[in-house]
Amino acid sequence: MTASRRAPRRGTTAARRASPRVGVHAPGQAAPRPVGVAIITVSDTRRGADDTSGATAERLCLHAGCVVPRRAWVRDDVAAIRRAVRAALARADVDAVVLTGGTGVAPRDVTPEAVEGLLERPLPGFGERFRALSWDTVGTAAWLSRAGAGVARGRLVVYLPGSVGAVKQALEQLLIPELVHVVRLLGRF
Repeated sequence: MTASRRAPRRGTTAARRASPRVGVHAPGQAAPRPVGVAIITVSDTRRGADDTSGATAERLCLHAGCVVPRRAWVRDDVAAIRRAVRAALARADVDAVVLTGGTGVAPRDVTPEAVEGLLERPLPGFGERFRALSWDTVGTAAWLSRAGAGVARGRLVVYLPGSVGAVKQALEQLLIPELVHVVRLLGRF
C-alpha cells in the first residue's frame, strides 16, 4: 500500500475523520420504547411545506426509530420560542426537543437567548463538536453558529441552525448516535 493510499493510523485525527464514531454507547443500548422528539422550527418565514429543515429533522428522527409527538413553528421571538419549548417539555411523551433556526448572529437570531434561560444544565460539548464538524463543511463560517444543547426539566434540548445541511449533520453525526444513551442517563426510561 502506498503512503497516499495507506489507512490512517489508529487514534490519530485523520483516523477519527476517516471513521466517525457512531456512538460508543450504541451496543446494548436498545431503547425500551421509541424516544419522543419534539421538533420546533424557529422562523419568521418558514411554515409547513416551506420548512425543509424541520422536515429533515422529523424524517431523520423517524428513520432512527423515534416518534415525533409534536411539531411546532414559531417566529423569531424570545417569548414565543420559550412558550413553544415549555409546551413541548410539559408533554409526558417528549424526551428531547430539537429546535431549528435562529442560531446565527443576525439581530433576529434569538434562539440561544430564549433557550439558555430554560436550561438547568448546559452541555457545551454539543455546540463545540458541532462547530468542529461544520468546519469541514462550511469552513470559517462554522464559528458563526451558536448551536448548543442542554437539559431542561429532565429532557434534552438541542438548538440547531436552520439549514438542512446543518440539521442533517447534527442529527446524523451527533444527536442520533447518543440519543438513547442520553435519554437513559436522564432517567426517562
